[in-house]
This record gives sequence, structure tokens and C-alpha cells, in this order.
Amino acid sequence: MNLTQNDRLKQVTSETLIVGVDVGSQTHFCRAFDWRGLELSRRVFKFSNTGMGFLTFLRWTEELMNKTEMKTVIVGCEPTGCYWLTFQKFLQDHDIQLVTVNPFAVNRSKELDDNSPEKSDLKDPKTIALLVKDGRYSTSYLPSGVYAEIREASVCRDQLMKQHVRLSNQIQGWLQKFFPEYFECYAAWDSTSGLMLLKEAPLPQDILRIGAGGINQIWRDAKVRGAGIKRAQTLVEAAQNSVGLEGGEAARLEIWILINDYILKAEQLRRLDEYLEEKVKEVPNVEKLLAIKGVGMSTVIGFIAEVGDIGRFTDPKQIQKLAGLEIVKKSSGKKKGQPRISKRGRRKLRRTMYESARALMNWNPAFQDVFLYYRNRQKNPLGGMQAKIAVACKAIRVFYVVLQTGCDFDEEKFRKDIVRPEAA
Repeated sequence: MNLTQNDRLKQVTSETLIVGVDVGSQTHFCRAFDWRGLELSRRVFKFSNTGMGFLTFLRWTEELMNKTEMKTVIVGCEPTGCYWLTFQKFLQDHDIQLVTVNPFAVNRSKELDDNSPEKSDLKDPKTIALLVKDGRYSTSYLPSGVYAEIREASVCRDQLMKQHVRLSNQIQGWLQKFFPEYFECYAAWDSTSGLMLLKEAPLPQDILRIGAGGINQIWRDAKVRGAGIKRAQTLVEAAQNSVGLEGGEAARLEIWILINDYILKAEQLRRLDEYLEEKVKEVPNVEKLLAIKGVGMSTVIGFIAEVGDIGRFTDPKQIQKLAGLEIVKKSSGKKKGQPRISKRGRRKLRRTMYESARALMNWNPAFQDVFLYYRNRQKNPLGGMQAKIAVACKAIRVFYVVLQTGCDFDEEKFRKDIVRPEAA
């Protein structure tokens, strides 16, 4: 993460073979160039996204290096989807450097050579290789060890949470259609007793059929606590006055499927949370981070899952840029643009830090003071959202220092670090 563009340009010498690869789900396309941008491959070379295909690419590269008397090779690609990960692992195992170029840069620079907006598998490898030649690339990072475990589990949790929320919305929609009075009986629709009832007697006519005694027996059989005959009688009264549609076997089958899926997803989320909490404790100095008032386990997990090993960064501004929280503005001549965040980076990390800033402002007096300072300072006071973003950037600096050095968070020192020109 500490390479400047000059450092990247120095890696491309007259003895470097530059290979641009357009990654696909089944087939990859590549072209080779030298440090001046002259093409060394006669035609586009394609290979399959399999172990045999990777070996074919390796032989093709070695033959081309021998033919052109090149000593090193740099392979560049767009990090699109998950298709490039196995290719990256193969190159890593064979000590071949793989770098990535920004897909946005590829899209913007594809017209430089032929003044055509065409995008194809034959054209993209050249565009990628020329970006690498000019040092416009990033070194690829794949987390390993505990960081890989946390990232994989975190991604899985996000997917499960989306499914869980979707199921919740579907169940509530079903209730609004067939038994809207249910919400008057429960403050939280997904309480344990409510879910047990919906599995056995979901429709108003089912509740009237079994009566309060039958409802209470369902709860007793499931060993549900906190629900008794009074709650059962309330449900029976609601069913008697229900304005819901009259459902049949299809409605019963639908809610049975939804409820079982909902309970299963809740259990899967619980197991994932336990695993993540266990793994994140293996990260050095994470207990110091959790000791900060307002920093919870979900914040720490989200931060580490996106950032990975904190040791690969030399400055917290690199993490700020990775999160898309870099402050940018468009200015030209007399026109001075308004500063804003770039939003170029890891979206989930940006969301995690914004939510962390809100929690810190609510629970940590030191961060509350920082927020109020940014809002009320005499020179250039910030708006509400701008101040929250500033607090999020401060939180990144704190997280970086704590994880990097293992020091305790000092609220008083944190307050003194705020520059107050009007107090001077």
C-alpha cells in the first residue's frame, strides 16, 4: 500500500514483459507488450479458467519471454467478480506478480488508441496492459490466515442478513393480507410464541378452531416461556374480528415455508456471529479497540473484514482512501468546487465507519466533543453530514493507531489533538 506511481514505474523496465488479461467466467484473453507499449504477441491468446488453462498461459508466457529475452513479467487484470481469484492464486504459487487496474480507468482510457467506444475481449487486454505500463495499477491483496477467515465469514453474514430481512418482509406481508390483527397482539411479530403459533395455526380460522386452550398447549409443547392463557385469549378475540382474506392450504403452506426459512436463517446468523466473535479475538490488539466506549463487536468485525492486516498500511489516510472517504473537489480557474467524499473504494467499509461514527457520537464523550467542534467552529463550520464524515475519518485514525501500536485510547489526548485556531 506504500508504492507511489514512481515506484510502480520503476518496476517496469526494458526487460519486463507486460501481459494484460481480460478475465472471464470461463475464458480469459491476454496480450503481451514491452515497456514502450509495442505489442510482442502476434495475436490475442485465450485460455480457459481451469488448471490446465493456467498451465497453458504459463507456457505461453515463458516461450514469449525466451523469444524476446525478457527477464521479468507483470500480469495485469481487472478485479471483476470472483473469476480472477483462482488465477491470482496460481500466479502467486508460481512467483509471478499480478497487479490490478481500476475498471473505471479501463472504461475511460479505452478510446485513447482508436477513438472508438468499443469494448471487447480482444481490445481490453491491450488497454489493461498499457495502464500497467504507465504505472496506473495497484498491487493485489488477498487476505490470508485469520483475516481471510473473517472476510469470508463476514461476506457470508451479509448475504444471510439480506435473506433474513427479505423473509421478514415476506412474512409481514403475508400477515397483513391474511391476519392483520396479529400485529396488535405482538409488539415484536417474530417473538418465539408468535412463530410457534404461525407454524401450527397461522390463519384466523385455525386459531378459532383450536381455541385458547389449543394455543396454550402449542406453547407448552414447545416449552415457550412468557406466554400463557391471557395472550391466547387475546389472539382468539383478534381472530374473531379479523378482516383478513380467507386463506386456504396454499396460504398455510406458504407461511410454513417462510417461517421455517426465517428460523433457519436466524440460527445460521447466530452461529456465524459466534464464529466471527471467536476469530476476531485472534487479531493482535483487538481487545484495545473493543475497550473504546462506543466501539462494538460488529464495528470491529466489519473494519477488520474490509481492511485486513493493518500492518500493510503506513498511514491512516490510505485506509480513508480505501473506504472512499477521501476529500476531493473539482476546481478550474475561478471556479472552486465544493469538497465532497470520493466514494471510490470499499463501500462496506465506508458504511461501517459511518455507522461507527454515529455510535461513537452517541456513547463516547470525546467523539461528541469532536462532532460539536466541527459543527460550531467559527471558521468553516461543517454541516451535519460533513461533521459525521469528519468523525468517521477521526475514527479511522484511532483504529489504525490502536491496532498498529496496541496503545490505549486516551480521551483527553484525543481532545487536545483538535486544532482550534480561534483559541490561539
